[in-house]
Amino acid sequence: MTIKKGAPRWAFRIEIDPAGGASPWWVSILAVLLALILSGFLIQLNGTDALRVYAKMFQGAFGSVFGLTETLVKTIPLLLCGLGVAIAYRISVWNIGAEGQFIAGAVGATGVMIYFPQLGPWESLPLMLLAGILSGGLWGLLTALPKVWFGVNELITSLMLNYIAFLGLQFLVFGPWRDPKGFNFPGTPVFPAAETIPTLGGTRLHWGFFVALAVVFLYAVLVKSTRWGYELRLIGANPKAARSAGIQIRGHVILVMFLSGALAGLAGMMEVSGVTHRLNESVSPGYGYTAIIVAWIAKLNPWGLVVSAFFLAGLIEGGFNVQTLGLPPSISSMIQGAVLFFLIAGDLVGRLRLRRKNTQEQGA
Repeated sequence: MTIKKGAPRWAFRIEIDPAGGASPWWVSILAVLLALILSGFLIQLNGTDALRVYAKMFQGAFGSVFGLTETLVKTIPLLLCGLGVAIAYRISVWNIGAEGQFIAGAVGATGVMIYFPQLGPWESLPLMLLAGILSGGLWGLLTALPKVWFGVNELITSLMLNYIAFLGLQFLVFGPWRDPKGFNFPGTPVFPAAETIPTLGGTRLHWGFFVALAVVFLYAVLVKSTRWGYELRLIGANPKAARSAGIQIRGHVILVMFLSGALAGLAGMMEVSGVTHRLNESVSPGYGYTAIIVAWIAKLNPWGLVVSAFFLAGLIEGGFNVQTLGLPPSISSMIQGAVLFFLIAGDLVGRLRLRRKNTQEQGA
């Protein structure tokens, strides 16, 4: 016989629900606002008017034709790399190697220029495009294959491969690919006109911008309207259910990581062919790392990626404009870091659950 020894007593505790869904879209807006407030507070502590700094950044990024087109130029690699990261995140594969895949694509495209200088534009540009896509995709497979074969954590391999790609880039531009007429500066010869992507008007904005938008549209259609997209969504939502339904998760991981790397490689090809017109060690100012924030802000939404890439590109471009106020351009990196912090915090808070437990003492 069970005898109750007193009134029920309840204990409350906060737990993290591992099955919690993605945080709503407004969390991204709130994270950006909180990041701007926090960064503004730090700027104010430095003795500078934060509102003046933000106005200067806005003016530099969007207040002129030059600023706007430069922002759009930086949107292209952020959008393509962010899309690649988002595709991997959709099935819970944490690819943080877009930086290395971007570099691999840039190297692959430059190799066409180095070894096939006699080709015309109708042959060289498609070949460079293919080389960039394949180079980035194969670099992505270096993360996927150890994961599916040996269970190696993709966070570690993708991060380490970034450093390997950068060291390989340095070897090439300081060594066999260095321009003999470059006054000993590290970098390849300048691309000939036949191997550069045409620009729009007198700006640096090139046709790669429309290619990036077309790729986003294709991604949106595939994810929403095809069986493959349904399988990706199912794997991301419930891997056990996907496996029970006969979906080959390993094959999807390999394919998705190849596509993720291919998109970053495409971005690298467009950067060297459309913007820098030569390969050097600073071909990427960190586009692959910023792409992680692009994907998080967008919550993997295809058109949200366009907005978040444009916003972060504006931060980067606006950061250069604050140098006239005596501040370093790296202020944009501070804001990006704050945005990522609040995005992660918002996602964590969305998974918190308040549990109630009956601690009533019972006896026989």
